[in-house]
Amino acid sequence: MRPQIIVLYYSRNGSTQKLADAIASGITQAGGDALLRTVSGPGEPASARDLALEPEELSQCDGLIMGSPVRFGHMASTLQQFWEGTSSIWLKGQLQGKPAAVFTSGSSMHSGQESTLLAMGVPLLHHGMLLCGIPYTEPAIQQTQTGGSPYGASHVTHHNPNKLSEHEQQAAVALGKRVTYSAAALKTAQLQGQL
Repeated sequence: MRPQIIVLYYSRNGSTQKLADAIASGITQAGGDALLRTVSGPGEPASARDLALEPEELSQCDGLIMGSPVRFGHMASTLQQFWEGTSSIWLKGQLQGKPAAVFTSGSSMHSGQESTLLAMGVPLLHHGMLLCGIPYTEPAIQQTQTGGSPYGASHVTHHNPNKLSEHEQQAAVALGKRVTYSAAALKTAQLQGQL
């Protein structure tokens, strides 16, 4: 059975959505199903392309990869508000033991991307998820002159707001694969009664 990985993101200008698409490609390449989902803020419509995430979908997924633009070194308030409304999922432990990862986009190399990635991991850890990063064995992380981090995929929007660099694309695909492979292994172990 193919792992179902939710790619949850918030994007105002399309940059974070480009990363979501690259991550979804990695999920598919690794044999999973990418469920692209978004959230909308007050007075904002949800993505014209992707469905708004329904909280009950979280209990059914095998993994989650979450993305946000940088907002003063933190995730967008829209995503923060979403997580603040997930206490019933938290109380039931519905995300516990599932792999997760994070991604972000920001206007410059020093716009707070790494602090945003780390901050986004906090609610996922509270839910008992297993955070995956991008190891330095991934060549794109060592070679990048733009986005990409061991903490998660990222995109520097300053020169190319809606076009990922080659290394940003590679890192995002690698992150999608990593979470999918982890989800598949955990799912197999659960089916065999090892977890």
